Amino acid sequence: MPIPLADRVIQLAYDPGVSPKGGGLPGLAVLKNVVNSINLSGIVAVVGALAVSLGVWAWGHHTGGHQAEANGKKGAIVAAGAALGLGAANGIVAFFSALGSQVH
Repeated sequence: MPIPLADRVIQLAYDPGVSPKGGGLPGLAVLKNVVNSINLSGIVAVVGALAVSLGVWAWGHHTGGHQAEANGKKGAIVAAGAALGLGAANGIVAFFSALGSQVH
């Protein structure tokens, strides 16, 4: 026997009562510390990549190496984008988490 439409809508609207809560698991502080360290390592790597890319860009420009200059520009743009993503990661996740919590 098929389930009536009204019962399906009620099943879709069921609230399981699950929400994020800090302090529920042991080791949460350690996990946050590990993630912060990974983020810092990523930022340090991006600084190095940006420095190398800018050096390649300048070298290509001054020597007339158009391919090197183009690769340096691409590397600088990618490094800047990576820095933006790493710096904004916490805010992006917080924004979409807050947005998702408004869905009912």
